[in-house]
Amino acid sequence: MVLLDGKIAAASVKEELKHITEALLEAGKPLPHLVAILIGNNGASETYVASKVKNCEETGFRSTLIRFEEDTAEETVLNKIAELNNDEDVDGILVQLPLPQHISEQKIIESIDPSKDVDGFHPSNVGKLVQGLPTFVPATPYGVLLLLAHFNIVTNGKHAVVIGRSNIVGRPMSILLSSNIPQGNCTVTICHSHTTNLTEICLQADIIVAALGKPAFVTPNMVKDGAVVIDVGITRVTDATAKKGFRIKGDVDFESVAPKCSAITPVPGGVGLMTIAGLLKNTLQAYTNNRG
Repeated sequence: MVLLDGKIAAASVKEELKHITEALLEAGKPLPHLVAILIGNNGASETYVASKVKNCEETGFRSTLIRFEEDTAEETVLNKIAELNNDEDVDGILVQLPLPQHISEQKIIESIDPSKDVDGFHPSNVGKLVQGLPTFVPATPYGVLLLLAHFNIVTNGKHAVVIGRSNIVGRPMSILLSSNIPQGNCTVTICHSHTTNLTEICLQADIIVAALGKPAFVTPNMVKDGAVVIDVGITRVTDATAKKGFRIKGDVDFESVAPKCSAITPVPGGVGLMTIAGLLKNTLQAYTNNRG
């Protein structure tokens, strides 16, 4: 069984990007600049954004974190995004989700200039993804592709089952795996809460991507021997014995499923780290597109 270690794969991506930023510095050119917007003080969001900023520093990218209070008006956030859209010194913009209830997620996503939408959520970029045109791939699915590539996981001709149909992970993941790309060419089945024979479908899968947000949902009876299992789930589960009072759990019951797999991602330490790698790759692409 191969452990698809996100630390190893992400380090490889960051090392590659670091060489590029060093070359830019030597040439006297500006560095890629990512701006993150955080609204409120959601604990998980704080952690994610801090990690993104830290990884930018490690890679040599510039990063700016803009904070707004929980009760900040939607218009204020939209005005800031418009300002960043027009700032030639900014290459990538991301707004950390989820947002407070009074702010429309769709409005915020659509307000970001597609050429700076390094999360890959803008409808324009999603449309290009569906059509197989060059665009920003949503960071988590992109991270999965990078992980598969690093560990030389063969996808061509395989049956992939994606559990979950979110616009952030499930839907784009299914499109990418079925696309004519190096980590694609799968026959893809996408499952969701209304799928009636989920276990039977999963047992047919050569590759399972679990992205539904339910801890330990995928159990050994759902996985055939030799399958590749990609666990996108990341949920804080209360645990009084843990130092922080909680543990991070994935959508896969790792301990019981791992022995059946040819390869599997850990949680934490798997796809989460690759999501940031995908974001950094998108930021460099935005820099290249916008600044040459």
